Amino acid sequence: MGVAVYLDTILVPLSLFITVGYHAYLCHTIKNKPSRTTYGVNKLRRTAWSLNLNQGDTSKAMLTVQSLRNTLMSTILTASITILINLGLAALTNNTYNASHLFSSGFFGSKSDKIFALKYGSASICLVMSFIFSSMAVGFLIDANFLMNAYGEFLSGGYTQTILERGFTLAVVGNRVLCVAVPLMLWMLGPVPVLLASLVLVFVLHELDFVCKFPDNHKQCVTVK
Repeated sequence: MGVAVYLDTILVPLSLFITVGYHAYLCHTIKNKPSRTTYGVNKLRRTAWSLNLNQGDTSKAMLTVQSLRNTLMSTILTASITILINLGLAALTNNTYNASHLFSSGFFGSKSDKIFALKYGSASICLVMSFIFSSMAVGFLIDANFLMNAYGEFLSGGYTQTILERGFTLAVVGNRVLCVAVPLMLWMLGPVPVLLASLVLVFVLHELDFVCKFPDNHKQCVTVK
């Protein structure tokens, strides 16, 4: 029992520190050196794209709809997945608790009632937050889609661009919260899978978040410094 509690109290906070620390570093880089991150580059491209659109131009209305359609579909999919996983997680937690006597090894962590409630509660909170962020992103993206094809005095001064960026930012946040929830869901299998999943998650996200540049030989991509 002592080993199980030790693993839960050390490995799980360590995995959360790694994940949260990485995203803190990512936010710092986006704020200070946006050209080093894919989010910053995409934001600059979206800004240039939205400025080149003539709001109210019917010839570009279809282009706007098609450009935002894929982001809307992926955000709606993320919101749907979070609810389905949250419902399945409740049933999985109940079955795991009923069969907890089968996992007597300290590798699987503590079997106390409070730990089981913490496992389900932490993962469930992340899933619900991901659903909320994704739902808000859908609303902002729909509003941006409408504003880009409409006239009005409120469309000037970057109002449409602000709504558009809020939608994309909330979509990214919802997706990231879902990614953070994956290691917490693996806590059902013990604290060791949580740490391993967090390390793998940070490695994969680092490859996706930071822009690569090709040297003169064009053979290997290196991260921009």
